[in-house]
Amino acid sequence: MIELGHFAAFLALAAALAQGLFGLRGERRLAALAAYAGFGVMTLSFVTLIIAFARSDFSVALVANNSHTLKPMLYKIAGAWGNHEGSMALWCLVTIGFGAAGALWMRTGRDLFEARALGVQGLLAVGSLAYLLFASSPYLRLDPAPFQGAGLNPLLQDPALSIHPPMLYLGYVGYSFVFALAAAGMMEARIDAVWAREARRWSLAAFIPLTLGIALGSYWAYYELGWGGWWFWDPVENASLMPWLIGAALLHSVVVTEKREGFAAWSALLAVLAFLFSIMGAFLVRSGILTSVHAFAVDPERGMLLLGGLLAYGGFALVLFAMRAPKLAGGKPWALLSREGALMANNIVLIVATLTVLLGTLFPLMAEAAGRTISVGEPYFNLTFTPMLGVLLIILPVVQAWAWGKADLKSWTKWAVGGAALALVFVALGIGLWSISIGAALGLALGVWLVLGSVWELKRRAITPGRIFRLPPRVWGMTLAHLGLGLFVIGAVVETTGRYETTVALAEGGSAEVIGWTLTLDEVRAIEGPNWYADRAVLTAARSGSRAVMTPMKRYYPAAQMPTTETAIHKTGTGDLYAALGEQRMVEGEPRWVFRVYYNPMIDLLYFGVLLMALGGVFSLWPRRKA
Repeated sequence: MIELGHFAAFLALAAALAQGLFGLRGERRLAALAAYAGFGVMTLSFVTLIIAFARSDFSVALVANNSHTLKPMLYKIAGAWGNHEGSMALWCLVTIGFGAAGALWMRTGRDLFEARALGVQGLLAVGSLAYLLFASSPYLRLDPAPFQGAGLNPLLQDPALSIHPPMLYLGYVGYSFVFALAAAGMMEARIDAVWAREARRWSLAAFIPLTLGIALGSYWAYYELGWGGWWFWDPVENASLMPWLIGAALLHSVVVTEKREGFAAWSALLAVLAFLFSIMGAFLVRSGILTSVHAFAVDPERGMLLLGGLLAYGGFALVLFAMRAPKLAGGKPWALLSREGALMANNIVLIVATLTVLLGTLFPLMAEAAGRTISVGEPYFNLTFTPMLGVLLIILPVVQAWAWGKADLKSWTKWAVGGAALALVFVALGIGLWSISIGAALGLALGVWLVLGSVWELKRRAITPGRIFRLPPRVWGMTLAHLGLGLFVIGAVVETTGRYETTVALAEGGSAEVIGWTLTLDEVRAIEGPNWYADRAVLTAARSGSRAVMTPMKRYYPAAQMPTTETAIHKTGTGDLYAALGEQRMVEGEPRWVFRVYYNPMIDLLYFGVLLMALGGVFSLWPRRKA
């Protein structure tokens, strides 16, 4: 069956090439038919790959290297994309899928523009499929076939990690179609309101899964790696954050293009950069040039081919932009303290923030090339990225309030006085009642500032409480997204400043006091799973009449010869009591088990905020009511 999948992938390549040629020639209907055909045969190809994993067909090299008969079915299927070759097959499927979706749902009334967008998307698919078939084939056979497979990376044998890569790919590759729209718009030097409406829809279609994918990866690292935190400025975390920041800038920029036909060049450039940073993310994950626990599909040679693709696509787009940008409409004039001014500041801050993350991610590599070893971690990002995030949070409520085109100094003064008063209140509370740093107090003030701004925007638009639920979905989308960001900031500040961590060594039957909780080690027992064995501890956590049983584990996967940490988390309502099992050691002549114990306050508020941001994106995608 895998030969059928291989043949289907070649058919997908032919269909993508036809889509590209027909599209660039302006034949919208033929390009659409080629897109549908390509998606159909590529779906067939990927299904054959999944079937090979489900059947444990070890005559397929990819299955033999990444699966095992004892592995649960969910992780057998996830093995289809939990590796270099399979993940690129998924990348190709999503690329072709967005082309087919575009062919189905683009309705601009401009056939030539739509045809060219499909054409560019087809050529992007040609590049991806050529890489898959000639440099990273998942369809190779082994003869003779091994009796047993090597197994999937144990870190990937987790429900969140089964969903995390597809969600990220929907985000990364989703920006390929936004890139195609930008290229088509620049070909005819027409980045206008019609273009902006279409670009906004597809930007949201990429932004939503990218947001959820990043959150899933963060939560996986939180409970699986045993580090006790939710973000570590890991290079691959940064690789996903950069296109997210550019995508956020794009969503705000196209609003101006749609409403005022301004920021045309900005919107086109951001659409290009969103996809280029997505390809860069794929390159960083796979090239091996940066060390990361997330880099599960490392191959330096093939990573360099991805770099070549990045340079080729980037060069084409940036040259096209340089040629067409002077011809793009400038839009209506606007004052510095208008809504356009606030949105321009938003764009600049997000781009500078992205470049800051890029510098922090790549600087160790540049230092190594110069013969020095330098690590860039949290202190750097706290000094550079965090202040820019603060400026962004100040701007967002203002964007909603200020008028288009003209400055309203009276309104500006009200917002300035209100913001300053809120900051002073939180600084006073932080120094006095809460005993936290001024930075943490200002962070909380910014989160509350954004929440209050979102609530105020609902009140302003509804006028009366009875009309709130009759507001357009797009208004609700913007409000929920900004509200979610505000709650995320509050949760992040509280969790970061209030986190408690310690290490305890317990004998069976022994107890320790941790921030008001009495932790008692009842037992440590050896257990077996389908493809692993483990030491599982039973901890009883007691405080003020409440009691919880926690079972952290240390697993070992024989096939991969690799251990993993399975943490235990007890949710208290106000935070997480978190325990990770370490090694057994001799302490004062007695064998004791070492535990890392954390208390992470309000961490669920952080993830709830992310969900609200994604939900806001869904509401913003909702079709407008027809008049």
